Amino acid sequence: MIEHGQFDDIAVTARRERSPWIVLTSTSLAVFAVFLDTTIGFVTFPAINQTFHAAGASTVSWVLNAYTLVFAALLIPAGRLADRVGRRRMFLIGVVLFTCGSMLCGAAPTVGFLISAEMLEAVGAAILVPASLALVLQTFPREKIPVAVAIWGAIGAAAGALGPTLGALVVTDLDWRWAFYINLPVGIISFLLGRAVLPEGREVHPGRLPDPLSVLVLATGIAAVAYAIVETNTWGWGSLRFVAVLSLGVALLGAFVLRCRRVANPLIHLGLFTERNFRWGNTAMAVYSAGFSAMFLGNILFLTRIWHYSILDAGLAISVGPVIVALTAPLFGRVAARVGQRALLVPGGLLWALGGALLLARATTTPDYVGVYLPAAVCTAFGVSLCLPQLSSVAVQRLPADQFGAGSAVMQTTRWVGSTFGVSLVIAFTTATAVDPFTGFRQVWWLLVACGLVVSLLSTRLTPGPAPRSLEAVDPPVAMPAERHTQPAADFEGVSR
Repeated sequence: MIEHGQFDDIAVTARRERSPWIVLTSTSLAVFAVFLDTTIGFVTFPAINQTFHAAGASTVSWVLNAYTLVFAALLIPAGRLADRVGRRRMFLIGVVLFTCGSMLCGAAPTVGFLISAEMLEAVGAAILVPASLALVLQTFPREKIPVAVAIWGAIGAAAGALGPTLGALVVTDLDWRWAFYINLPVGIISFLLGRAVLPEGREVHPGRLPDPLSVLVLATGIAAVAYAIVETNTWGWGSLRFVAVLSLGVALLGAFVLRCRRVANPLIHLGLFTERNFRWGNTAMAVYSAGFSAMFLGNILFLTRIWHYSILDAGLAISVGPVIVALTAPLFGRVAARVGQRALLVPGGLLWALGGALLLARATTTPDYVGVYLPAAVCTAFGVSLCLPQLSSVAVQRLPADQFGAGSAVMQTTRWVGSTFGVSLVIAFTTATAVDPFTGFRQVWWLLVACGLVVSLLSTRLTPGPAPRSLEAVDPPVAMPAERHTQPAADFEGVSR
Protein backbone atom coordinates (compact mmCIF):
# COMPACT_ATOMS: atom_id res chain seq x y z
CA MET A 1 0.00 0.00 0.00
CA ILE A 2 1.33 3.43 -0.91
CA GLU A 3 1.37 6.39 1.36
CA HIS A 4 1.36 8.91 -1.46
CA GLY A 5 2.34 11.94 0.59
CA GLN A 6 5.71 10.38 1.41
CA PHE A 7 6.60 10.11 -2.27
CA ASP A 8 5.94 13.80 -2.82
CA ASP A 9 8.67 14.71 -0.28
CA ILE A 10 11.24 14.16 -3.06
CA ALA A 11 9.62 16.70 -5.36
CA VAL A 12 9.14 19.21 -2.56
CA THR A 13 12.83 19.04 -1.67
CA ALA A 14 13.85 19.45 -5.31
CA ARG A 15 11.64 22.51 -5.75
CA ARG A 16 13.26 24.18 -2.78
CA GLU A 17 16.71 23.66 -4.26
CA ARG A 18 16.18 24.70 -7.89
CA SER A 19 13.80 26.84 -9.89
CA PRO A 20 11.57 24.47 -11.90
CA TRP A 21 11.90 26.65 -14.99
CA ILE A 22 15.70 26.42 -14.95
CA VAL A 23 15.40 22.63 -14.77
CA LEU A 24 12.93 22.63 -17.67
CA THR A 25 15.23 24.82 -19.77
CA SER A 26 18.27 22.68 -19.10
CA THR A 27 16.62 19.35 -19.89
CA SER A 28 14.75 20.69 -22.92
CA LEU A 29 17.96 21.59 -24.74
CA ALA A 30 19.02 17.96 -24.98
CA VAL A 31 15.50 16.81 -25.82
CA PHE A 32 15.44 19.39 -28.62
CA ALA A 33 18.59 17.84 -30.09
CA VAL A 34 17.19 14.29 -29.85
CA PHE A 35 13.90 15.05 -31.60
CA LEU A 36 15.63 17.25 -34.17
CA ASP A 37 18.02 14.41 -34.95
CA THR A 38 15.14 11.94 -35.32
CA THR A 39 13.37 13.80 -38.13
CA ILE A 40 16.38 15.36 -39.82
CA GLY A 41 17.57 11.82 -40.54
CA PHE A 42 14.70 11.17 -42.97
CA VAL A 43 15.74 14.12 -45.13
CA THR A 44 19.48 13.44 -45.06
CA PHE A 45 19.06 9.70 -45.70
CA PRO A 46 19.15 9.99 -49.55
CA ALA A 47 22.45 11.89 -49.33
CA ILE A 48 23.86 9.29 -46.91
CA ASN A 49 22.74 6.54 -49.28
CA GLN A 50 24.53 8.26 -52.15
CA THR A 51 27.77 8.53 -50.13
CA PHE A 52 27.74 4.83 -49.20
CA HIS A 53 25.91 3.48 -52.28
CA ALA A 54 28.47 0.72 -52.74
CA ALA A 55 27.27 -0.92 -49.50
CA GLY A 56 23.78 -1.45 -50.93
CA ALA A 57 20.44 0.11 -50.05
CA SER A 58 19.46 -2.62 -47.56
CA THR A 59 22.66 -2.11 -45.59
CA VAL A 60 22.41 1.67 -45.58
CA SER A 61 18.78 1.44 -44.37
CA TRP A 62 20.17 0.23 -41.05
CA VAL A 63 21.42 3.77 -40.46
CA LEU A 64 17.79 4.50 -39.53
CA ASN A 65 16.70 1.07 -38.33
CA ALA A 66 19.57 0.55 -35.86
CA TYR A 67 18.72 3.82 -34.10
CA THR A 68 15.04 2.85 -33.90
CA LEU A 69 15.70 -0.60 -32.44
CA VAL A 70 18.25 0.50 -29.83
CA PHE A 71 16.26 3.54 -28.72
CA ALA A 72 13.00 1.61 -28.32
CA ALA A 73 14.64 -1.34 -26.57
CA LEU A 74 16.53 0.67 -23.94
CA LEU A 75 14.00 3.35 -22.93
CA ILE A 76 12.35 1.41 -20.11
CA PRO A 77 15.54 -0.08 -18.59
CA ALA A 78 17.19 3.35 -18.75
CA GLY A 79 14.20 5.05 -17.13
CA ARG A 80 14.07 2.51 -14.33
CA LEU A 81 17.81 2.84 -13.76
CA ALA A 82 17.40 6.62 -13.55
CA ASP A 83 14.93 6.16 -10.70
CA ARG A 84 17.36 3.85 -8.97
CA VAL A 85 20.81 5.47 -9.36
CA GLY A 86 19.87 9.11 -9.98
CA ARG A 87 18.05 11.03 -12.70
CA ARG A 88 20.56 13.88 -12.91
CA ARG A 89 23.43 11.41 -13.20
CA MET A 90 21.73 9.38 -15.93
CA PHE A 91 20.68 12.52 -17.81
CA LEU A 92 24.26 13.81 -17.95
CA ILE A 93 25.56 10.38 -19.01
CA GLY A 94 22.94 10.31 -21.75
CA VAL A 95 23.92 13.77 -23.00
CA VAL A 96 27.58 12.76 -23.20
CA LEU A 97 26.84 9.53 -25.09
CA PHE A 98 24.41 11.23 -27.48
CA THR A 99 26.85 14.06 -28.21
CA CYS A 100 29.79 11.70 -28.75
CA GLY A 101 27.64 9.50 -30.97
CA SER A 102 26.65 12.53 -33.06
CA MET A 103 30.29 13.54 -33.48
CA LEU A 104 31.24 10.01 -34.56
CA CYS A 105 28.30 9.87 -36.99
CA GLY A 106 29.50 13.03 -38.70
CA ALA A 107 33.05 11.67 -39.00
CA ALA A 108 32.02 8.15 -40.10
CA PRO A 109 34.35 6.82 -42.85
CA THR A 110 32.22 3.73 -43.60
CA VAL A 111 28.58 2.75 -43.36
CA GLY A 112 29.39 0.17 -40.69
CA PHE A 113 31.05 2.84 -38.58
CA LEU A 114 28.04 5.12 -39.10
CA ILE A 115 25.60 2.42 -38.00
CA SER A 116 27.66 1.74 -34.87
CA ALA A 117 27.80 5.46 -34.09
CA GLU A 118 24.02 5.71 -34.60
CA MET A 119 23.57 2.94 -32.04
CA LEU A 120 25.73 4.82 -29.54
CA GLU A 121 23.70 7.95 -30.22
CA ALA A 122 20.50 5.96 -29.64
CA VAL A 123 21.82 4.66 -26.29
CA GLY A 124 22.41 8.24 -25.18
CA ALA A 125 18.96 9.33 -26.38
CA ALA A 126 17.27 6.42 -24.59
CA ILE A 127 18.99 7.42 -21.35
CA LEU A 128 18.43 11.17 -21.44
CA VAL A 129 14.81 11.36 -22.68
CA PRO A 130 13.06 9.59 -19.75
CA ALA A 131 15.53 11.07 -17.25
CA SER A 132 14.80 14.58 -18.56
CA LEU A 133 11.04 14.19 -18.21
CA ALA A 134 11.45 12.60 -14.76
CA LEU A 135 13.52 15.59 -13.64
CA VAL A 136 10.76 17.93 -14.80
CA LEU A 137 8.08 15.86 -13.06
CA GLN A 138 9.95 15.75 -9.75
CA THR A 139 10.68 19.49 -9.78
CA PHE A 140 7.28 20.98 -10.62
CA PRO A 141 4.29 20.91 -8.26
CA ARG A 142 1.81 18.28 -9.37
CA GLU A 143 -0.83 20.84 -10.27
CA LYS A 144 1.70 22.55 -12.62
CA ILE A 145 2.81 19.35 -14.37
CA PRO A 146 0.43 19.76 -17.36
CA VAL A 147 1.97 23.17 -18.10
CA ALA A 148 5.55 21.91 -17.75
CA VAL A 149 4.96 18.81 -19.88
CA ALA A 150 3.13 20.90 -22.49
CA ILE A 151 6.20 23.13 -22.86
CA TRP A 152 8.52 20.09 -22.83
CA GLY A 153 6.41 18.45 -25.53
CA ALA A 154 6.10 21.64 -27.58
CA ILE A 155 9.89 21.96 -27.68
CA GLY A 156 10.17 18.38 -28.92
CA ALA A 157 7.44 18.92 -31.52
CA ALA A 158 9.05 22.13 -32.76
CA ALA A 159 12.42 20.39 -33.03
CA GLY A 160 10.89 17.45 -34.88
CA ALA A 161 9.19 19.67 -37.40
CA LEU A 162 12.28 21.85 -37.89
CA GLY A 163 14.19 18.74 -38.94
CA PRO A 164 13.03 18.52 -42.58
CA THR A 165 13.68 22.19 -43.34
CA LEU A 166 17.02 22.24 -41.56
CA GLY A 167 17.99 18.91 -43.11
CA ALA A 168 17.19 20.20 -46.58
CA LEU A 169 19.30 23.32 -45.98
CA VAL A 170 22.19 21.25 -44.67
CA VAL A 171 22.13 18.83 -47.60
CA THR A 172 21.77 21.65 -50.14
CA ASP A 173 24.35 24.09 -48.80
CA LEU A 174 26.76 21.98 -46.73
CA ASP A 175 27.01 18.21 -46.32
CA TRP A 176 24.88 15.58 -44.59
CA ARG A 177 27.59 15.21 -41.92
CA TRP A 178 26.68 18.65 -40.56
CA ALA A 179 23.26 17.29 -39.66
CA PHE A 180 25.10 15.44 -36.88
CA TYR A 181 27.67 18.10 -36.08
CA ILE A 182 24.97 20.64 -35.17
CA ASN A 183 24.19 18.50 -32.13
CA LEU A 184 27.65 19.16 -30.65
CA PRO A 185 27.18 22.73 -29.34
CA VAL A 186 23.70 21.87 -28.04
CA GLY A 187 25.05 18.83 -26.22
CA ILE A 188 27.97 20.73 -24.68
CA ILE A 189 25.73 23.58 -23.46
CA SER A 190 23.17 21.13 -22.11
CA PHE A 191 25.83 19.19 -20.20
CA LEU A 192 27.46 22.26 -18.66
CA LEU A 193 24.12 23.82 -17.73
CA GLY A 194 22.83 20.52 -16.40
CA ARG A 195 25.81 20.06 -14.12
CA ALA A 196 25.25 23.53 -12.72
CA VAL A 197 21.49 23.62 -12.17
CA LEU A 198 19.92 20.14 -12.15
CA PRO A 199 18.93 18.65 -8.79
CA GLU A 200 19.44 14.94 -8.16
CA GLY A 201 16.42 12.72 -7.68
CA ARG A 202 16.07 8.99 -7.05
CA GLU A 203 14.14 6.45 -5.05
CA VAL A 204 14.21 7.18 -1.35
CA HIS A 205 15.37 3.67 -0.37
CA PRO A 206 16.50 2.02 -3.61
CA GLY A 207 17.41 -1.49 -2.45
CA ARG A 208 18.70 -3.86 -5.10
CA LEU A 209 19.12 -3.09 -8.78
CA PRO A 210 16.30 -4.28 -11.09
CA ASP A 211 16.36 -7.90 -12.22
CA PRO A 212 18.98 -8.10 -15.04
CA LEU A 213 17.21 -10.95 -16.85
CA SER A 214 14.08 -8.78 -17.05
CA VAL A 215 16.16 -6.09 -18.76
CA LEU A 216 17.42 -8.57 -21.37
CA VAL A 217 13.99 -10.11 -22.01
CA LEU A 218 12.24 -6.74 -22.33
CA ALA A 219 14.93 -5.17 -24.54
CA THR A 220 14.94 -8.20 -26.85
CA GLY A 221 11.13 -8.31 -27.00
CA ILE A 222 10.75 -4.63 -27.89
CA ALA A 223 13.61 -4.84 -30.39
CA ALA A 224 11.93 -7.83 -32.07
CA VAL A 225 8.59 -6.02 -32.35
CA ALA A 226 10.26 -2.86 -33.69
CA TYR A 227 12.39 -4.92 -36.11
CA ALA A 228 9.32 -6.69 -37.49
CA ILE A 229 7.57 -3.36 -38.04
CA VAL A 230 10.47 -1.55 -39.71
CA GLU A 231 11.07 -4.49 -42.07
CA THR A 232 7.46 -4.73 -43.29
CA ASN A 233 8.32 -2.77 -46.41
CA THR A 234 10.78 -5.53 -47.35
CA TRP A 235 9.03 -8.60 -45.94
CA GLY A 236 5.36 -7.70 -46.33
CA TRP A 237 2.70 -7.68 -43.59
CA GLY A 238 1.56 -11.22 -44.35
CA SER A 239 4.98 -12.87 -44.72
CA LEU A 240 6.06 -15.78 -42.56
CA ARG A 241 9.16 -13.89 -41.46
CA PHE A 242 7.12 -10.92 -40.22
CA VAL A 243 4.71 -13.16 -38.31
CA ALA A 244 7.56 -15.16 -36.79
CA VAL A 245 9.59 -12.16 -35.59
CA LEU A 246 6.51 -10.32 -34.33
CA SER A 247 5.32 -13.44 -32.50
CA LEU A 248 8.75 -13.83 -30.91
CA GLY A 249 8.63 -10.23 -29.70
CA VAL A 250 5.13 -10.59 -28.27
CA ALA A 251 6.08 -13.87 -26.56
CA LEU A 252 9.13 -12.24 -24.97
CA LEU A 253 7.00 -9.33 -23.74
CA GLY A 254 4.62 -11.85 -22.21
CA ALA A 255 7.55 -13.61 -20.55
CA PHE A 256 8.70 -10.23 -19.23
CA VAL A 257 5.33 -9.65 -17.57
CA LEU A 258 5.49 -13.08 -15.93
CA ARG A 259 9.04 -12.39 -14.80
CA CYS A 260 7.99 -9.09 -13.20
CA ARG A 261 5.27 -10.92 -11.27
CA ARG A 262 7.67 -13.50 -9.86
CA VAL A 263 10.95 -11.73 -9.04
CA ALA A 264 11.62 -9.71 -5.91
CA ASN A 265 13.18 -6.77 -7.78
CA PRO A 266 11.14 -6.30 -10.99
CA LEU A 267 12.24 -3.90 -13.70
CA ILE A 268 8.71 -2.44 -13.77
CA HIS A 269 6.22 -2.57 -10.93
CA LEU A 270 3.14 -3.88 -12.73
CA GLY A 271 1.05 -2.02 -10.20
CA LEU A 272 1.68 1.07 -12.30
CA PHE A 273 -0.90 -0.24 -14.77
CA THR A 274 -3.59 -0.39 -12.09
CA GLU A 275 -3.55 3.41 -12.16
CA ARG A 276 -6.38 4.34 -14.51
CA ASN A 277 -4.80 7.30 -16.26
CA PHE A 278 -1.49 5.52 -16.76
CA ARG A 279 -3.21 2.57 -18.42
CA TRP A 280 -5.58 4.48 -20.69
CA GLY A 281 -3.14 7.33 -21.31
CA ASN A 282 -0.52 4.95 -22.68
CA THR A 283 -3.11 3.18 -24.84
CA ALA A 284 -4.23 6.48 -26.34
CA MET A 285 -0.59 7.54 -26.78
CA ALA A 286 0.13 4.43 -28.88
CA VAL A 287 -2.78 5.23 -31.21
CA TYR A 288 -1.99 8.92 -31.35
CA SER A 289 1.71 8.35 -32.10
CA ALA A 290 0.91 6.09 -35.03
CA GLY A 291 -1.32 8.81 -36.49
CA PHE A 292 1.13 11.62 -35.75
CA SER A 293 4.03 9.93 -37.52
CA ALA A 294 1.77 8.93 -40.40
CA MET A 295 0.67 12.55 -40.75
CA PHE A 296 4.21 13.90 -40.56
CA LEU A 297 5.79 11.53 -43.09
CA GLY A 298 2.63 11.34 -45.21
CA ASN A 299 2.47 15.12 -45.66
CA ILE A 300 6.13 15.34 -46.66
CA LEU A 301 5.68 12.56 -49.24
CA PHE A 302 2.41 14.01 -50.54
CA LEU A 303 3.86 17.48 -51.05
CA THR A 304 6.98 16.16 -52.78
CA ARG A 305 5.50 13.29 -54.81
CA ILE A 306 2.02 14.53 -55.74
CA TRP A 307 2.37 18.32 -55.64
CA HIS A 308 6.06 18.11 -56.66
CA TYR A 309 7.38 20.48 -54.00
CA SER A 310 11.11 20.46 -53.33
CA ILE A 311 12.23 19.09 -49.97
CA LEU A 312 12.98 22.63 -48.79
CA ASP A 313 9.59 23.94 -49.95
CA ALA A 314 7.83 21.00 -48.31
CA GLY A 315 9.66 21.61 -45.04
CA LEU A 316 8.65 25.27 -45.11
CA ALA A 317 5.07 24.35 -46.02
CA ILE A 318 4.56 22.11 -43.00
CA SER A 319 6.25 24.57 -40.64
CA VAL A 320 2.94 26.33 -39.95
CA GLY A 321 1.88 23.36 -37.84
CA PRO A 322 4.88 23.37 -35.48
CA VAL A 323 4.62 27.14 -35.05
CA ILE A 324 1.01 26.79 -33.93
CA VAL A 325 1.95 23.95 -31.57
CA ALA A 326 4.84 25.88 -30.05
CA LEU A 327 2.62 28.92 -29.43
CA THR A 328 -0.51 27.19 -28.16
CA ALA A 329 0.69 24.08 -26.30
CA PRO A 330 1.81 26.01 -23.17
CA LEU A 331 -1.55 27.83 -23.12
CA PHE A 332 -3.49 24.57 -23.34
CA GLY A 333 -1.21 23.15 -20.65
CA ARG A 334 -2.34 25.91 -18.28
CA VAL A 335 -5.96 25.18 -19.16
CA ALA A 336 -5.41 21.46 -18.48
CA ALA A 337 -3.93 22.28 -15.10
CA ARG A 338 -7.26 23.89 -14.16
CA VAL A 339 -9.82 21.62 -15.81
CA GLY A 340 -7.94 18.36 -16.37
CA GLN A 341 -6.51 16.74 -19.50
CA ARG A 342 -9.63 14.80 -20.49
CA ALA A 343 -11.55 18.01 -21.22
CA LEU A 344 -8.94 18.88 -23.88
CA LEU A 345 -8.19 15.41 -25.24
CA VAL A 346 -11.73 14.56 -26.35
CA PRO A 347 -12.17 17.64 -28.58
CA GLY A 348 -8.49 17.48 -29.56
CA GLY A 349 -8.92 14.03 -31.09
CA LEU A 350 -12.00 15.19 -32.99
CA LEU A 351 -10.16 18.26 -34.31
CA TRP A 352 -7.26 16.02 -35.35
CA ALA A 353 -9.72 13.78 -37.25
CA LEU A 354 -11.23 16.84 -38.93
CA GLY A 355 -7.82 17.71 -40.39
CA GLY A 356 -7.63 14.32 -42.09
CA ALA A 357 -11.25 14.59 -43.23
CA LEU A 358 -10.56 17.96 -44.89
CA LEU A 359 -7.75 16.44 -46.94
CA LEU A 360 -9.98 13.53 -47.91
CA ALA A 361 -12.72 15.89 -49.03
CA ARG A 362 -10.69 18.56 -50.84
CA ALA A 363 -7.16 17.42 -51.80
CA THR A 364 -6.48 16.60 -55.45
CA THR A 365 -3.39 16.24 -57.58
CA THR A 366 -3.52 19.98 -58.29
CA PRO A 367 -1.47 22.01 -55.75
CA ASP A 368 -3.52 24.37 -53.59
CA TYR A 369 -1.65 25.23 -50.42
CA VAL A 370 -3.87 28.05 -49.12
CA GLY A 371 -7.22 26.55 -50.05
CA VAL A 372 -6.58 22.88 -49.25
CA TYR A 373 -3.47 22.13 -47.24
CA LEU A 374 -3.41 25.13 -44.89
CA PRO A 375 -6.90 24.64 -43.35
CA ALA A 376 -6.16 20.96 -42.73
CA ALA A 377 -2.74 21.79 -41.26
CA VAL A 378 -4.26 24.33 -38.88
CA CYS A 379 -6.83 21.79 -37.66
CA THR A 380 -4.25 19.08 -37.09
CA ALA A 381 -1.88 21.54 -35.41
CA PHE A 382 -4.50 22.51 -32.84
CA GLY A 383 -5.27 18.82 -32.45
CA VAL A 384 -1.59 18.18 -31.68
CA SER A 385 -1.54 21.02 -29.12
CA LEU A 386 -4.62 19.62 -27.41
CA CYS A 387 -3.51 15.96 -27.50
CA LEU A 388 0.24 15.36 -27.37
CA PRO A 389 1.21 17.32 -24.23
CA GLN A 390 -1.93 16.20 -22.40
CA LEU A 391 -1.33 12.53 -23.17
CA SER A 392 2.26 12.89 -21.99
CA SER A 393 1.26 14.47 -18.69
CA VAL A 394 -1.93 12.54 -17.90
CA ALA A 395 -0.10 9.21 -18.15
CA VAL A 396 2.44 10.08 -15.44
CA GLN A 397 1.01 12.93 -13.38
CA ARG A 398 -0.58 10.70 -10.72
CA LEU A 399 2.29 8.25 -10.35
CA PRO A 400 4.33 8.12 -7.12
CA ALA A 401 7.52 10.16 -7.33
CA ASP A 402 9.72 7.04 -7.04
CA GLN A 403 8.30 5.83 -10.37
CA PHE A 404 8.65 9.01 -12.46
CA GLY A 405 11.57 7.66 -14.50
CA ALA A 406 10.01 4.25 -15.14
CA GLY A 407 6.61 5.76 -15.92
CA SER A 408 8.10 8.31 -18.31
CA ALA A 409 10.09 5.57 -20.04
CA VAL A 410 7.01 3.38 -20.53
CA MET A 411 5.16 6.34 -22.03
CA GLN A 412 8.05 7.21 -24.35
CA THR A 413 8.40 3.56 -25.43
CA THR A 414 4.68 3.42 -26.21
CA ARG A 415 5.04 6.59 -28.23
CA TRP A 416 8.10 5.34 -30.13
CA VAL A 417 6.65 1.93 -31.02
CA GLY A 418 3.42 3.62 -32.14
CA SER A 419 5.42 6.06 -34.29
CA THR A 420 7.37 3.22 -35.87
CA PHE A 421 4.11 1.47 -36.70
CA GLY A 422 2.70 4.67 -38.26
CA VAL A 423 5.77 5.18 -40.46
CA SER A 424 5.57 1.57 -41.65
CA LEU A 425 1.89 1.98 -42.53
CA VAL A 426 2.62 5.09 -44.61
CA ILE A 427 5.37 3.29 -46.50
CA ALA A 428 3.07 0.32 -47.08
CA PHE A 429 0.18 2.53 -48.28
CA THR A 430 2.28 4.70 -50.59
CA THR A 431 4.28 1.88 -52.19
CA ALA A 432 1.49 -0.68 -52.62
CA THR A 433 -0.43 1.69 -54.91
CA ALA A 434 2.35 2.67 -57.31
CA VAL A 435 -0.07 2.81 -60.30
CA ASP A 436 -2.22 5.40 -58.53
CA PRO A 437 -0.11 6.92 -55.73
CA PHE A 438 -2.85 9.38 -54.79
CA THR A 439 -4.94 6.45 -53.52
CA GLY A 440 -2.20 5.58 -51.05
CA PHE A 441 -2.32 9.06 -49.54
CA ARG A 442 -6.09 8.83 -49.16
CA GLN A 443 -5.47 5.72 -47.06
CA VAL A 444 -3.05 7.73 -44.93
CA TRP A 445 -5.71 10.41 -44.37
CA TRP A 446 -8.28 7.78 -43.43
CA LEU A 447 -5.75 6.55 -40.87
CA LEU A 448 -5.54 10.08 -39.41
CA VAL A 449 -9.32 10.25 -39.09
CA ALA A 450 -9.48 6.85 -37.42
CA CYS A 451 -6.66 7.65 -34.98
CA GLY A 452 -8.26 10.94 -33.98
CA LEU A 453 -11.63 9.32 -33.28
CA VAL A 454 -10.06 6.47 -31.29
CA VAL A 455 -7.99 8.90 -29.19
CA SER A 456 -11.16 10.83 -28.32
CA LEU A 457 -12.95 7.61 -27.41
CA LEU A 458 -10.10 6.31 -25.25
CA SER A 459 -9.78 9.68 -23.54
CA THR A 460 -13.30 9.33 -22.14
CA ARG A 461 -11.87 6.59 -19.89
CA LEU A 462 -9.50 9.03 -18.17
CA THR A 463 -10.21 10.50 -14.76
CA PRO A 464 -12.04 13.83 -15.20
CA GLY A 465 -10.77 17.02 -13.61
CA PRO A 466 -7.27 18.13 -12.59
CA ALA A 467 -4.94 16.02 -10.47
CA PRO A 468 -5.05 16.82 -6.74
CA ARG A 469 -2.16 18.68 -5.13
CA SER A 470 -1.56 15.63 -2.94
CA LEU A 471 -1.95 12.03 -4.04
CA GLU A 472 -3.21 10.83 -0.68
CA ALA A 473 -6.77 10.54 -1.94
CA VAL A 474 -6.15 9.34 -5.50
CA ASP A 475 -8.57 6.58 -6.52
CA PRO A 476 -7.52 3.94 -7.29
CA PRO A 477 -4.13 3.80 -5.55
CA VAL A 478 -1.07 2.48 -7.35
CA ALA A 479 -0.44 -0.89 -5.78
CA MET A 480 3.04 -2.38 -6.04
CA PRO A 481 3.74 -6.10 -5.84
CA ALA A 482 5.24 -7.64 -2.73
CA GLU A 483 9.01 -7.99 -2.96
CA ARG A 484 10.53 -10.99 -1.28
CA HIS A 485 13.77 -10.01 0.41
CA THR A 486 15.06 -9.24 3.86
CA GLN A 487 14.62 -5.47 3.73
CA PRO A 488 11.59 -4.17 5.64
CA ALA A 489 8.68 -2.95 3.55
CA ALA A 490 9.16 0.56 4.87
CA ASP A 491 12.41 0.78 2.92
CA PHE A 492 10.40 1.75 -0.16
CA GLU A 493 8.53 4.56 1.55
CA GLY A 494 5.31 2.75 2.29
CA VAL A 495 5.32 0.24 -0.57
CA SER A 496 4.97 -3.38 0.46
CA ARG A 497 7.14 -5.47 -1.83
